[in-house]
Amino acid sequence: MSPSGTYRVQVRPDFPLSAAAELADYLADLGVSHLYTAPILTATPGSQHGYDVVDHRAVNPELGGAAALTDLSAALKAAGLGLVVDIVPNHAGVAVPPLNPTWWDVLKHGQKSEFSDFYDIDWSRGRLLLPVLGSTPEELDQLRIEDGELRYYDKRFPIADGTGDGTPREVHDRQHYELADWTRGDRELNYRRFFTITDLAGLRVEDPAVFAATHAEILRWIAEGIADGIRVDHPDGLRDPGGYFDRLRDAAPGAWIVVEKILEPGEELPPWPVAGTTGYDTLAEVCGVFVDPSTEAFFDTLQHHLTGGETSWQDQVHEAKLAIATTHLAAELGRLARLVPEIEAAPKALAELAACFPVYRSYLPFGSRHLAKARAEAGRRRPQLIGVLDQLTARLRNPADELAVRFQQYTGALMAKGVEDASFYRWTRFTARNEVGNDPAKFGVSPDEFHDVTEQRRRDWPDAMTSLSTHDTKRSEDVRARLAVLAEVPGDWTEVVRRWVRIAPLPEPALAHLIWQAAVGAWPISRERLQAYAVKSAREAATATSWHQPDERFESRLREMVDQIYDDPALNREITDFAASITRPGWSNSLGQKVVQLTMPGVPDVYQGSELWDLSLVDPDNRRPVDFAARRELLARLDDGWLPEVDESGAAKLLVTSRALRLRRQRPELFTGYRPVWAEGRCGEHALAFDRGGVVTVATRLPVGLSRHGGWGDTSLSLDGHSWTEVFTNTSYGGNRLSVAELLRTYPVALLVKEQ
Repeated sequence: MSPSGTYRVQVRPDFPLSAAAELADYLADLGVSHLYTAPILTATPGSQHGYDVVDHRAVNPELGGAAALTDLSAALKAAGLGLVVDIVPNHAGVAVPPLNPTWWDVLKHGQKSEFSDFYDIDWSRGRLLLPVLGSTPEELDQLRIEDGELRYYDKRFPIADGTGDGTPREVHDRQHYELADWTRGDRELNYRRFFTITDLAGLRVEDPAVFAATHAEILRWIAEGIADGIRVDHPDGLRDPGGYFDRLRDAAPGAWIVVEKILEPGEELPPWPVAGTTGYDTLAEVCGVFVDPSTEAFFDTLQHHLTGGETSWQDQVHEAKLAIATTHLAAELGRLARLVPEIEAAPKALAELAACFPVYRSYLPFGSRHLAKARAEAGRRRPQLIGVLDQLTARLRNPADELAVRFQQYTGALMAKGVEDASFYRWTRFTARNEVGNDPAKFGVSPDEFHDVTEQRRRDWPDAMTSLSTHDTKRSEDVRARLAVLAEVPGDWTEVVRRWVRIAPLPEPALAHLIWQAAVGAWPISRERLQAYAVKSAREAATATSWHQPDERFESRLREMVDQIYDDPALNREITDFAASITRPGWSNSLGQKVVQLTMPGVPDVYQGSELWDLSLVDPDNRRPVDFAARRELLARLDDGWLPEVDESGAAKLLVTSRALRLRRQRPELFTGYRPVWAEGRCGEHALAFDRGGVVTVATRLPVGLSRHGGWGDTSLSLDGHSWTEVFTNTSYGGNRLSVAELLRTYPVALLVKEQ
């Protein structure tokens, strides 16, 4: 049975399973049915995310180990809650080899290791390349032999039996691995990794033995009722995602399984035996319907003025992906090209096809149309390669061809690095839409579009997860809600940002626009947080500085720009005043987004802390500690009958969140249908409403425009003549026509329940 609502917590060494257990009564009061945790298997010591699992056999001792999981399960059950766990089938952590027993054995014994098939390694190169050394020629001179191991500073590596005599260099040269300059990894790595992270080695989970070994503990949790659901991280890296989900479903027939699969607009999820995605698609649609689509041209003009460029989103993505294909992911490209040695131009053509691929990946034969689209676009951009493209495409459409299999794994990594981690930081026209799972070129979503895709979701994936904020989103739901207001005040925004870029200049104007939007979206934000965000954004954009080659001169200028925001009193006051001017309509959008997400088809997830206003930016900013004591106190006051103002406390959002979640948990029969409800009157377009089959959701769209009209006026909703109770204010309404002004007198959102 699927949850009625989940609550995601980032368990980590400083917030272990025991801390999560202490939340059980609060989460039950909040109204969710399940706690949903970050990965809990044994990870690299100190891991803040848990995706770098080193031992699949046990719960992470830094989280409290097996005993803490048992206690957590008991606490959740006592509160009437279940547990959903995040798992990582694609890769394992290899940064600290002695802690990963299977990787250590592979390093020691090479292809003769009983675990050599665990990892996706290309042994045709000979030795396993480990890019862990510094980049000076004499790094190998730093090796030493100690306690029967090869040591490099604090890093430890095994020595194969019978190879331990001689100097450290001589011993190193006899091993099944080669320690190399870290910069060689992107070009020469011979094991599959997660994106460009050499510390995460790809697992061959398609092998039944590897699946069994890496899933035994997880499946025990399901079988023993400790966990009820599984969130599967990054299935796009797998060799055969469909086969993986078939095996997982067979092994856990009753589990609720959701997939961290990023769908591009209009893309469909393959018919896997899962409940659906983790909800990036809903995030894009829900946020988009609160954006005024009519002002897109203003932002095009502003972007042109600020950057002097006409680069389209599509060209920006292509440029970034093509560059990454031939640099950071060159090792993977080389592995593909070696499968077609007879085609000299294969590397160029494969890179071009991958750069033109319109979605993360296909799942052949499902999604073959995406390959056809990539072939057409690649031929348009590189007509001289058409013959080679046709040769390659003939093989790439064959699901049984090794080239096709690996190409599908490659395009997903390239999309993630080229779009999420580069283009989102370079193309900064309107960053409320620069979010995972969204196409920033799609400025807004009309109510008609929203209703159509939502009805389709109810029909096809009614038990999928819906999300607004996650640990991976580029900015929190409340930051995006506030930035959506800019689309209603494009003239005001143009005026201030053009002045600010003159007062505090930066030689990278697109990056500057990104930072100014982040500043007003998250204001008041501390100097330290904005500085960290600015540096991370600049390095991700990789136009003036990068993670690989930080440019200290540019980063110094960047810090000076951010410092000026805080040290120039007039500028600081302007930013404060402008942020204040969009804060209230931003709150209206936040409440609207939230009530829509919590009541639309699907299983709503609440990201830790986001039941109050949460003005967080990209990680690690969005993984800061949450003040649960404050949330408990406010929820208790709400339950005593307090009707809060919509103000800085965020209590209004807690009211909306708790009441909607409780209703879904208590009355699931009211949430089975979906029908748009249209408001009539002069301001009808400002209401977004739908009926779930006994519950009607009403949210305010475009609140600035509504104010310009002087409010709702005669706008009304047509209901069926029953009596209705509005959940947030506990007010009763009757009759066939309901005045929106009266309904939304207290809050910009409403939830009407048909009385029995």
